[in-house]
Amino acid sequence: MKVVFSVFLFFISLVTLAQRQCGSAEYTRLNPAVLANTPSTSTYQRDTVRDEILTIPVVIHVLYNNPTQNISDQQILSQLAVLNNDFRRMNTDAAQTPAAFRNAAADCRIMFCLAQVDPRGRPSRGIIRKYTTKSAFSLDDAVKFSAAGGDDAWDSRKYLNIWVCNLQGNTIGYASLPGSQADKDGVVIQFNTFGTTGNLQPSFNKGRTATHEVGHWLGLKHIWGDNACGSDGIEDTPPQAGYNINCPVFPRMSTCSSDASGDMFMNFMDYTNDACMNLFTHGQKKKMRGLFAVGGPRNSFMSSFACDSTLATGADLPVTVNPTTPSVDVSRPIVTAFPNPVVQTLIITASEGYTLTGKSIVLTNTNGVTLKRIQQANSDRVQLDMSSYPAGIYLIQVGVGAERQVQKIVKP
Repeated sequence: MKVVFSVFLFFISLVTLAQRQCGSAEYTRLNPAVLANTPSTSTYQRDTVRDEILTIPVVIHVLYNNPTQNISDQQILSQLAVLNNDFRRMNTDAAQTPAAFRNAAADCRIMFCLAQVDPRGRPSRGIIRKYTTKSAFSLDDAVKFSAAGGDDAWDSRKYLNIWVCNLQGNTIGYASLPGSQADKDGVVIQFNTFGTTGNLQPSFNKGRTATHEVGHWLGLKHIWGDNACGSDGIEDTPPQAGYNINCPVFPRMSTCSSDASGDMFMNFMDYTNDACMNLFTHGQKKKMRGLFAVGGPRNSFMSSFACDSTLATGADLPVTVNPTTPSVDVSRPIVTAFPNPVVQTLIITASEGYTLTGKSIVLTNTNGVTLKRIQQANSDRVQLDMSSYPAGIYLIQVGVGAERQVQKIVKP
């Protein structure tokens, strides 16, 4: 009898380990002071343009107690690729979305880059590795503070902080809500559920733990509303009795709805295995993107240029990276780029007292890729054809050295 009972306990433990355990709801319960609608504190406010691609700089804090936990750069890059694919609906398993839900599936037009500039203006890889004496971290946020064995957050108004570590128990990730305390704002992920390569848990080896937790960081609730037949506040996610685990067979009928399509268990905000998740909805897209509007708790990211390596100064001094502030102190912009947003032709002109002629002009995307370079402008009025470029955010850099100025250009 003891042998049978031991086998039963072993089986239960395997089932528990194979089930997704997100700590975000519990973390929010333990931090009741967190408000989800705290206004942005950004001093530079620009509203979003419809369907522009929002690019979020990311810094990865790797906390390791042994070599296995010190995950490779390749593993980190694989996770970044998953985030970009999932939030742009470019994931290869998007084709697995049932026909009943395909019209609801959305390209959120949100992307992520490893930060190329640190908060002090220095060049960065966006990856921090730090040995810790702690064998595991809990939901108490110790991982977010150097004094507690973790690593301090970078400015959470300009960077998405992701801490990768060993978490206690079966929790594989948790996230703060929009508007959280600045030094605690970010996402925490279990090291062996991060990315698509390396020593990963079999059920969580496609990087969807980070996709799920970043969804929380962008204001999404679990699809079942963390309550029996609860609401996640999103109109196009069907109500369901609770979370789903493993890989259900479609349709999985819900006790909360008469909809023949049943549960949207393949939504990134359910609890199914990585291989069974493949979509965000248009309603979830609207919720997430709304955070970046003027007055929203993530609006400060509209003035973050940490994806642009050309803005790194190399100096160990605090600097402000701002779309209308060059690397020297000037009272006004020395060039003007208009119209902004631009659809076809961007016109760059020199302000009074400044000569554009002979200056270099460089157009890049937010990943630092040079798209067009003019070595020397031949007049004080330069036109750039933007018609062939996709919608998104671009950077115009005029001049070099002390007179360099960078401006952010939006193409809707």
